[in-house]
Amino acid sequence: MSVWSASTVGNNHHCFQPSSRYSNNWCPNPNKHKCVMSSETPLQAGDALHTPAYLSWRKLQLSRAKLKASSKTSALLSGFAMVAMVEVQLNPPNQTKVPPGMLVAFTVCTTLLVAVHMLALMISTCILPNIEAVGNLHSISLVHESPHERLHWYIEIAWAFSTLLGLILFLVEIAILCWVKFYDLSETAAWSACVVLIPVMIVFLAFAIHFYMSLATHKYEVTVTGIKELEFLKEQIELGDQDSRMNNLTHLEQNRIV
Repeated sequence: MSVWSASTVGNNHHCFQPSSRYSNNWCPNPNKHKCVMSSETPLQAGDALHTPAYLSWRKLQLSRAKLKASSKTSALLSGFAMVAMVEVQLNPPNQTKVPPGMLVAFTVCTTLLVAVHMLALMISTCILPNIEAVGNLHSISLVHESPHERLHWYIEIAWAFSTLLGLILFLVEIAILCWVKFYDLSETAAWSACVVLIPVMIVFLAFAIHFYMSLATHKYEVTVTGIKELEFLKEQIELGDQDSRMNNLTHLEQNRIV
């Protein structure tokens, strides 16, 4: 572990560097002072942007952002669903015209909505602290200690449940709730909620499909650009090897002549 000492005279921070691998580029207050670490380059250095560790660090930041968004969205929407189920006022069966199938649909949709968001919230709550513990160290050398790559599929499941499936169920919940709430008062009001939500659902699905297609296209273009850069570097290395071989042959011939 690193030993940190604060001077009582000038409030200067000093960082001692043992040979342990846990002390590389570790600093609890990176905005207040800078610690001179080992020969590791900073996070924004140009040479460090093309290393596998930096790629894993970017994945860590993306996973952390997804888990934070999933936890907030799931907690909010599941709370709304629970309040809607508790606060809805239903009439007795002999005093209501609401079809029994609509009540069953309301119960099933509410249960699924809460269960999906609770699952996403549980995944986010379990994984996020382990990622935050490594991400807050601001050290690429410690990125392998984060479980974001091993638990990649769980993170994607939480993200999909919270943003895609959870939002769709929430829109369906609104339509069914309007039907159960206003059907006894006005059938027109109940049908109007469904009519309004149908185009909203179409726009939502169209945006989701377009977003994921655009994201996939962007990742493909970035991957193609990276492959081209690697091919260019390979050609440069091969040309450098050929030049070094020619220089070596030239020196050997000159030595023979001498």
